Amino acid sequence: MTGIRLTAPAPGWAIDADVVVVGSGVAGLTTALRCAAAGLATVVVTKARLDDGSTRWAQGGIAAALGDGDTPEQHLDDTLVAGAGLCDETAVRALVTEGPGAVRRLIETGAHFDTTDTGAIALTREGGHHRRRIAHAGGDATGAEISRALVEAVRSAALHTVENALVLDLLTDAEGRTAGVTLHVMGEGQHDGVGAVRAPAVVLATGGMGQVFSATTNPPVSTGDGVALALRAGAEVSDLEFVQFHPTVLFLGAGSEGQQPLVSEAVRGEGAHLVDASGTRFMLGEHELAELAPRDIVAKAITRRMHLLGTEHMYLDARHFGAAMWEERFPTILAACRSHGIDPVTEPIPVAPAAHYASGGVRTDLRGRTTVPGLYACGEVACTGVHGANRLASNSLLEGLVFAERIAADIVADGPRDRPRPAGTAPASTVPLLTAESRALIQRIMSRGAGVIRSAAGLAVAAEELEALQRTAAVPGTEEDAAKDAVPGVEAWEATNLLLVSRVLVAAAREREETRGCHWREDRPDRDDAGWRRHLVVRVTPDLRPAVRRTESPAFPPVGPGTSADFAGPTSLRHHPADAPEEQ
Repeated sequence: MTGIRLTAPAPGWAIDADVVVVGSGVAGLTTALRCAAAGLATVVVTKARLDDGSTRWAQGGIAAALGDGDTPEQHLDDTLVAGAGLCDETAVRALVTEGPGAVRRLIETGAHFDTTDTGAIALTREGGHHRRRIAHAGGDATGAEISRALVEAVRSAALHTVENALVLDLLTDAEGRTAGVTLHVMGEGQHDGVGAVRAPAVVLATGGMGQVFSATTNPPVSTGDGVALALRAGAEVSDLEFVQFHPTVLFLGAGSEGQQPLVSEAVRGEGAHLVDASGTRFMLGEHELAELAPRDIVAKAITRRMHLLGTEHMYLDARHFGAAMWEERFPTILAACRSHGIDPVTEPIPVAPAAHYASGGVRTDLRGRTTVPGLYACGEVACTGVHGANRLASNSLLEGLVFAERIAADIVADGPRDRPRPAGTAPASTVPLLTAESRALIQRIMSRGAGVIRSAAGLAVAAEELEALQRTAAVPGTEEDAAKDAVPGVEAWEATNLLLVSRVLVAAAREREETRGCHWREDRPDRDDAGWRRHLVVRVTPDLRPAVRRTESPAFPPVGPGTSADFAGPTSLRHHPADAPEEQ
């Protein structure tokens, strides 16, 4: 345990529970529903409204071997190929074998997927899949339908929910075991200001960290809060260098920042072509699947073509779909394009890669347990080993669903624990806060130095600039804060979380001297299995410096007691301890 917490007021109110789930996407709400159904007092904490989780933004669908002739083994093979040698095969096997049943239970919960004329679930293809195995809803509004069904189930079950609440830090008891979380509720309501939910089990389902980049498909709330909380609590993270840049995001101009409209991979799955301004299909010859190659390959091909031609975007041409197909199959994307003055029915769509998904995160085992006792992680915030170096399209919703059920089963099997008493609220040290304006600066630094294309020189500059920004932070109320405006509040906490996550991401990206999956080093263009078919595991030291080590094989070390002790202090980015623990 680091004993580090964000600078924040002491909690002014508290709730007691058996389980607190942080997040209201598919991972969080599925976990909460399963725990509550087993009789555990469950509290859901969410950063915005209950139906504003990242899940609702998912367009394409959820992947599972549901179609005739498809099998979990085929789904496994496609996932392993996409993961570029770093998937945990045991985790992937759990995902693909338990996935079909989990999707059927989601349907039983109330989710309605699109069907064929015969009443079977309609399935499409996306990048990296050799079969049609993507179930979708509302054409291209799958996430919204899943979110609707789960939110309705949560409200029907009368679960205790705390909305508009930013989670701050983990509470622990005298033995270092999880004892709950502190949080800040924004606005007026039953709870206001900083408080605590005290519980022996905490499930992080906070989503992604796309807001570390200037342009992303992630909503504004995706500021890496769960990863930052876990790091401050002493947990390990892994594979954070593998940030997936979605190949086809609607290009809104060179200076466009913030959340960008996604053009789902399912559009290519239905036959759309990637072309340059002259109409050349440049993916032909790049990969056997052409436009349906894994996302990292497509994103790199688009970026290379942009550099070759000196342009800022490529085009996705689906004019041959016709108006009827666009309106029926992709109404959300059609509306988004038209709202920006582009009509896909009559013209190609300008697209470019943008930050989309974190393949890494808080390291867990197959039951979602992290290296901190009592702390679980699920969904995009977690690193289960399923995605490896690059996530296969539409495996994200499935991972959240399958591993949520696994986490709930583990918590329930553990039985109701005595509710712990947090070991005081005074932290060993507090994290200096950044001003709210630092957020945009972090995003520009990361987009320049740690975006789609990376290099040793660019990453070094990014690391230096982030360290310089860290030195500008201050603890409010101290003498060093006299000339600064570091005021505890949501914007300052978010910016401080973004900085911590960015520093760890850059440390890992500097260390990995190869190109693999969605980590593209232009100065190290080749994949090096002999030296780098390994995971990078990171935790932060008490002074918040990333300590990086490389595993000895593609397998993860266990997450049981004592595994975090291998980090005695800061590790050189060039130093790999020889005494790394044996992998399981």
